[in-house]
Amino acid sequence: MAGTPLEAAITTTRGVLTGVSKEQLADATPCAAWKVSDLINHIVGGQYFFAACTNGEPPSGDSPDFSATDFVAAFDEAAKQCLAAFAAPGATERMLTLPWGQMPGAAFMGLAATDTFAHGWDLAKATGQNTDLSPELAEQLLGGSKMMIQPAFRSAEGTVFGPEQTAPAGASKADELAAFLGRTV
Repeated sequence: MAGTPLEAAITTTRGVLTGVSKEQLADATPCAAWKVSDLINHIVGGQYFFAACTNGEPPSGDSPDFSATDFVAAFDEAAKQCLAAFAAPGATERMLTLPWGQMPGAAFMGLAATDTFAHGWDLAKATGQNTDLSPELAEQLLGGSKMMIQPAFRSAEGTVFGPEQTAPAGASKADELAAFLGRTV
C-alpha cells in the first residue's frame, strides 16, 4: 500500500493540520457551514469513518471535539486506522456497503483520498496557508474526480458538491481541484 494517493493525501493534510493554531479554531472556512474547528473534526472523524466502512462496521455515531485536543495526534491515530483498514487483504477488491449504497473498495479508497486532500485544502485556505498542495497528487485526484462526479451530485446547497467553479488563470492543481469540487478559489 506504500505510496498510495490516500497515504499522500494524509501526509499532505497532516502538514496543513500542523500549521493550525488554537486561535484559528473559530475562523470561517470555504465550507460555508463550518468553522475551522468543525473542519478539523470532519477531517479527523473522516479517517475513522473510512476505516469503519472499509472494515464492514457501522460508522460511529460519536461526534467528539477533536479540535479541543491535540488534533494532530488524533489525526495520526485515525489515519493509522484508516490505512490499516484499506491495507487489509481484499479491502480494495471487494464491494463495500456504505451508508449511501454499495461501492468497490478501490473506488472508496479514491473517495477517501479526495475527501482528505480537499478538506486539507479547505483548512489551508481558511488558515492562510499555501494552497498549492502536492501538485502531482492534486492533478491525479482532479482527473479521477472529473470521471466520477456526475452532475446529479451537485447542488447549489452543496449537498454533496457545489456547482463547479472556475479557477483563476495560473491556479495551482490543488486550486483547480477545489474549484471543480465547488469551492471559490
